[in-house]
Amino acid sequence: MRIPGRSRTGTEPVTARSALKLRLLLSVLYTPVFLAGTVFFALWAVRAGPNESPSSDSLSTIAWICAALTLIGVIDLVVVLARRGREREGRRGR
Repeated sequence: MRIPGRSRTGTEPVTARSALKLRLLLSVLYTPVFLAGTVFFALWAVRAGPNESPSSDSLSTIAWICAALTLIGVIDLVVVLARRGREREGRRGR
């Protein structure tokens, strides 16, 4: 995608595309893993006692990190599916 008023500064080809199949595969595989991690660590944090190791705060932090990675995976999945849909529409129009 070319931004008006800006010239290219890199050496990548004009037709360079991201690896949508790989991004789709990674999003499909790892989004459920991070979702499961979110649930697992959140439940563990709730059940952790006051003097246990790891602490409830540490487990909650890990659960929040997994939740953020889940959200990133879902957003990437939506973006990849939309881009693939636009590519298919472009091919049909030719």
